[in-house]
Amino acid sequence: MGEEKRIRVLVAKPGLDGHDRGAKVLALGLRDEGMETIYTGLRQTPEKIVQAAVQEDVDVIGLSCLSGAHKYLFPRVVELLKEKRMEDVLVIGGGIIPEEDIPFLKEKGVTEIFGPGTLIREIADYIRQNAKPR
Repeated sequence: MGEEKRIRVLVAKPGLDGHDRGAKVLALGLRDEGMETIYTGLRQTPEKIVQAAVQEDVDVIGLSCLSGAHKYLFPRVVELLKEKRMEDVLVIGGGIIPEEDIPFLKEKGVTEIFGPGTLIREIADYIRQNAKPR
């Protein structure tokens, strides 16, 4: 087998949510799983997240939201990716997402939602199975 390109993952905290421990743990955990990770920091707009995704040429965007604004912020990121012709970027979400909101988010292009307590290995396996290296 030739050398495989490492999967590049952007971990982002859209909105006004000020809690990022989970996002930091995810970024470090995915790095330990052999992926390249970029963490954008707190309080990012969907526009800044997509701009970073373009600049970093990522394969995956992992969005974390605890503030309740996920029904606006997550679909907006997907919409902006489409505008940039980057619809092949896998978008996953996590944080405190009510079960009843998950079908709406999936309909809007977020491929999977991972709740609190999900094992990093489970998220990494999902990414490996579903990301399309750019």
